[in-house]
Amino acid sequence: RKEIYTYKAPWTVFSLAWSNRIEQNSQFRLAIGSYIEQYNNTVQILKTKYTLQPNSEYPTMQIYSACEIEHPYPCTKILWSPEGKNNATPGSGAGSTNFGGRDLLATTGDYLRLWSVAEDNEASSSGTGEDDDDGGTGATTTLTHKREALMINNNRNSEYCSPLTSFDWNECDPSMIVTSSIDTTCTIWDIHTQTVKTQVIAHDKEVFDLAFSRGTDVFASVGADGSVRLFDLRSLEHSTIIYDTPNLEPLLRLEWNKQDPNYLATFKVDSQSTIILDIRVPCQPVTILGGHAGCVNAVAWAPHSSCHICTAADDSHALIWDLSHMSKRPVEDPILAYNAEGEVNNLQWSSSQPDWVSIAFADKLQILRV
Repeated sequence: RKEIYTYKAPWTVFSLAWSNRIEQNSQFRLAIGSYIEQYNNTVQILKTKYTLQPNSEYPTMQIYSACEIEHPYPCTKILWSPEGKNNATPGSGAGSTNFGGRDLLATTGDYLRLWSVAEDNEASSSGTGEDDDDGGTGATTTLTHKREALMINNNRNSEYCSPLTSFDWNECDPSMIVTSSIDTTCTIWDIHTQTVKTQVIAHDKEVFDLAFSRGTDVFASVGADGSVRLFDLRSLEHSTIIYDTPNLEPLLRLEWNKQDPNYLATFKVDSQSTIILDIRVPCQPVTILGGHAGCVNAVAWAPHSSCHICTAADDSHALIWDLSHMSKRPVEDPILAYNAEGEVNNLQWSSSQPDWVSIAFADKLQILRV
């Protein structure tokens, strides 16, 4: 049975993220961010409910907006706290029983911002964190939000800030976030104390994206200088360049394979192919994934498999690839292809429910069962 569910937003959808919590009744919680070329933008928190239509054998899922957050400028990235994941640190209140309760959300744009999202009844009354969505049968629940902490630009002597292009939230230490900026730096934040732990000049030009490896110490970044650089928080005096594009073309995005941290995926600006790197063999891609007839915009590793990856592009396609034999022979064809109704701007693979992938195109968010 093909399962595709669509939500239509009142604006172009750019950033998106799945919540890491295990929701009751196999429901979903996502955040999407608007792309409007003005100061006032929006983040919507989406939830799902199942309804049984007359004469229908299966219940159908509906996606609805449970909460709206006013956001200055478009979000360059949204992430939910990794504390909802089963592998979070012991004692952090995480794990597979992590129903209800507050869910932290972070966004980047002009600054790094943190938001706290809670069920409406919990925020206003009991504080038990219990969902009130009627066992998932069809009632809608609303969510409330409050700005938990506004991360002020650490250069407080200036009225200007350097826009943040991306960030990553450490899964093993959820107090740590690292942000990248057009001012060539990466900044490591302690979100519990709301302070900067350290800042490094990471690239020769703008930093466009970064990602933590598995564990708490290593992250990698890409940028306008065309390099992929590895950093170790235990010795930030130097970084390791593991790849340079042949003509120093800018690299736009970076995704680290959390199931096998030897592998990274990246792609160049205005490129139709995705580069797969093995950090043990620097300078030379293991394989290059073609398959798209338009510029690649997003890439996501499968959260439950070390050898599957999804790419999405301006050709309206989302492609899933099997890389299990890439060291022996080129990967020429995807194993699965989905054709969307427009250029796919973004893509996320749910870590809490890995059968589902979400894509954003035009003013729509779609979730697909893979």
